[in-house]
Amino acid sequence: MDSSDKIYISDVGLLNAKGNTLKNLMLTDGLSGEARGAKTENYVAQELTAKDHKDYYWESDGKAEVDFVIQLNDDIIPIKVKSADNVQAKSLKQFVMKYSPAYLIRISAKNFGMENNIKSLSPYAVFCIRSG
Repeated sequence: MDSSDKIYISDVGLLNAKGNTLKNLMLTDGLSGEARGAKTENYVAQELTAKDHKDYYWESDGKAEVDFVIQLNDDIIPIKVKSADNVQAKSLKQFVMKYSPAYLIRISAKNFGMENNIKSLSPYAVFCIRSG
């Protein structure tokens, strides 16, 4: 397996049944940051797949990563998933410098909005990402 592959479980409900509930995805207590991040990414992967997105992962020499890269109409859009309060994404900056996407999507607990070419979405609204 290539070192830049990621594997997700196709049913986040079953994943949560093994441990915590869906409401704990974005809460800071009860899950370590790494576990919370992995569950949130898994949820996003499931939602993107449900909307027929082919999702890709981008990594830059092991120094930066973008969780998902999708195509929306003719644009290639990077998506960064942040389950913690810190939403800084240096990886997105590297992606932007290299590929100049039309905009970026950040999925986090922050309010919805568009600022500095970053569209912020809450995890429950991932289903809204669709082409067309």
